[in-house]
Amino acid sequence: MFQEAGEAHLGVRKQLVENRGAIERICARLRRQPPRAVVTCGRGSSDHAATFGRYLIESRLGVVTSSASLSITSVYAAPQHLEGALYLAISQSGRSPDLLACVEQAKAAGAYTIAFVNDATSPLAQLVDEVLPLHAGPELSVAATKSYITALSGLAQLVAGWAEDRALTEGLAALPDQLAEAWALDWSTALPGLRDARNLFVLGRGLGLGAAQEAALKLKETCGLHAEAFSAAEVKHGPMVLVEPHFPVLMFAQNDASHASVKALATEFAGRGADVWLAEEGSSEPGRLPVQSGHPALQPIAMIQSFYRLANAVSLARGRNPDVPPHLNKITETV
Repeated sequence: MFQEAGEAHLGVRKQLVENRGAIERICARLRRQPPRAVVTCGRGSSDHAATFGRYLIESRLGVVTSSASLSITSVYAAPQHLEGALYLAISQSGRSPDLLACVEQAKAAGAYTIAFVNDATSPLAQLVDEVLPLHAGPELSVAATKSYITALSGLAQLVAGWAEDRALTEGLAALPDQLAEAWALDWSTALPGLRDARNLFVLGRGLGLGAAQEAALKLKETCGLHAEAFSAAEVKHGPMVLVEPHFPVLMFAQNDASHASVKALATEFAGRGADVWLAEEGSSEPGRLPVQSGHPALQPIAMIQSFYRLANAVSLARGRNPDVPPHLNKITETV
């Protein structure tokens, strides 16, 4: 896990070059034939990447985006009305039966299907209209790290091209170097608290919510730590009652319009005596985790890069093997 997570910047660099032609062709079509909606399809880390994609698409392009419930197709066999929709499937292996069933039905229903997949020879890659390989390279650890990061960068590359967003495109060009620098950032101040924790919240908002979801999953699977992810807005609708003295809270605050509300919540929780670690740019306050500067929409990618180093350390400190979590397999084939 440690080695593979540290290689993420190499995959992003390759992806930005190798996928450029396909991105230009796909985005020309999307501008010529705008989809009426976008549907994302994935499980686990891939669905967390889709959360990031949803906020990016809706905030940059104004196109309604929703995550597919795979069981609607694979279990209930209910047909979906997807003519004129863009269907984005995200997967490391491209082999899970429920994912393939959903993509097959979406294509038959008239959706334009695109796969972000690490295995470009997989059944998923053979099924869709267009393939955008993640280019993460082999990933042997059960925990997805570099394939998750390249899914995020791949979605950002698609949106930047579709929206013709020059600032985002320039931000992506700088992202590989920023990821390499983010990998070296020190988040170890959170290690003692997370090593001994039993439960915690992981919070983000907007473009940072997917990073919070991914961090909570990694703390579960690699550290055996019960972590729940919430939107920094949604947590105020009930769950925040659990935040008492010394309750651990890990927060992600990218430098965009959501930053002020996330920081205010961190201040409120700290005022209750909670153990709060807030990842934000340019702060040296107690409990702050350093964040690599860059385009605000891409900061969650750099944050999760820094987090993976911390998660690996927490796993080892708790006496676990982050590469081989109990009861899990690298390829999860749900029906």
